[in-house]
Amino acid sequence: MCNDRSDQHHQPGSFNHLNKIDRRDVVLGGGALLTATALAGVALPDLANAQVPKPGAAPTPGFNNKIPDKIMTPDKVETRIGTLNFVDGVPTAETTQKVYDHLDFLRGVEVFLNFVPAASLEAVRLGHVEMNASKSNQAIIFDQLMDSNPLFLTGNTDTVYCSVILDLETDGPTVVEVPAESGPGTVNDAFFRFVIDMGPTGPDKGKGGKYLIVPPGYTGVLPKTGYFVAHSPSYVNWLILRGFLVDGSPDAAAKMFRNDLKVYPLSRAKNPPKMEFTNGSRVPFNTVHANDFEFYVELDHVFQKEPIDLFDPELRGLAAAIGIRKGQKFAPDARMKAILTDAVAVANATSRAIAFRSRDPRSPIYPNSQWRTLFIGGDYRWLDGDGLSGRNQDARTNYFYMATLNTPAMVASTPGQGSQYALNYADRSGNPFDGAKNYRLNIPANVPAKDFWSVVLYDPQTRSELQTSEPFPSKNNKRDKLMVNADGSVDLYFGPKPPAGKEANWMQTIPGKGWFVLIRLYGPLEPWFDKTWRPGEFELVS
Repeated sequence: MCNDRSDQHHQPGSFNHLNKIDRRDVVLGGGALLTATALAGVALPDLANAQVPKPGAAPTPGFNNKIPDKIMTPDKVETRIGTLNFVDGVPTAETTQKVYDHLDFLRGVEVFLNFVPAASLEAVRLGHVEMNASKSNQAIIFDQLMDSNPLFLTGNTDTVYCSVILDLETDGPTVVEVPAESGPGTVNDAFFRFVIDMGPTGPDKGKGGKYLIVPPGYTGVLPKTGYFVAHSPSYVNWLILRGFLVDGSPDAAAKMFRNDLKVYPLSRAKNPPKMEFTNGSRVPFNTVHANDFEFYVELDHVFQKEPIDLFDPELRGLAAAIGIRKGQKFAPDARMKAILTDAVAVANATSRAIAFRSRDPRSPIYPNSQWRTLFIGGDYRWLDGDGLSGRNQDARTNYFYMATLNTPAMVASTPGQGSQYALNYADRSGNPFDGAKNYRLNIPANVPAKDFWSVVLYDPQTRSELQTSEPFPSKNNKRDKLMVNADGSVDLYFGPKPPAGKEANWMQTIPGKGWFVLIRLYGPLEPWFDKTWRPGEFELVS
């Protein structure tokens, strides 16, 4: 029937009068309500004609009309996960189970790829626990530099690291007193997002100062002056500071941190706890996230510890789909654990492909070169095209699977400040490095580094320093007495044994193991950024 506001009526099956109505509600058979305001003045066709197929278009079997093939589902579909069977579009019980298993698998893979940064920072926290340095006044310091015993993602052998885990849930707003002599420092949150820089790249500009790291949701009174204040979205935060060598020695930097670095709760500012330092040099301990089922356990701890809104609803929903939910125990049944064990294996392989064999055309720094950037897209938030393309998840995986620490200073093109990096895992021909073979790398003269440059070898398994008979698998132009060519360039040699007469420039590799390398420029100068200076390619030598 029609609710006719002009007090007119119509007979069932007749629509000839509708063009006379300005606004009408038409009740169609079956009870659906159609508002026909937009049709005012338009005569509707007879409904019977709507059931007649177009000439030449035979009705699809089981239908009155020809149904577009693109919206139909065949009774059998061949896919990469096998044959999928349907009964008139409804999946069979067997197919239903197969696709749900596949869906859980896909989500397990995506959880790994999306949450590597969170699991990585959790692994750093666990490393501090292993070293009995879990409180904010307990620091791990590498007095004799970072050698190859600790497992740190692409840690360097060139600066004195001082590392502290902040727990803002326990301590509340936390003060960090940074010494004036400190090198660059950074605080990252529990998702490895940038919170604040310190030292030369921070607001104190290398003059030192007091920083105040404020926990999420804090509503108490904060000092109005005297601090560089930063608000973190997470409770767990990582403070990492670097001290530079003086005359090739780490002693001055280590002494500076031990004497002058202070970290304490703001609530205890009048009587702060004494700093405790643990030397991490030459000590085997682990800060690298798991690549097996344990990865999800590490991630679950982050979810349980941190505020619910550390991750956005989309990411929380992804984790919840595999059983990781805040306030609930992560306890997958045997089926789900088997699927996730498979998923993490594929996700780990995917991460390694992204990291070691990138398909992104922006990965090479130079044309026809094996030197790669760690910051594909040049944005520390991994936003592509100034954000127009969204977050580049593969670029983020490429970085965090290989490295730690996130700061805008690492992508800033500021000559003379910070540091710049280039990664290489293959010879000139694109073949991955073989620990049984010998290679030569030419470092051209006039390296554009105001402070110094270094080359460090890493293990592709751990992405940490390569363990050889030498404690430091690296060369540094300030620390090491390198042989220099007549043209001012330096040839570095890599292999199981040193070439005769070139021992000072040799770096040991291990037969049966691969390796890759990072070159670092501290205080990079303009020729690095405009690419008028570039390192040579690795040459295979007999």
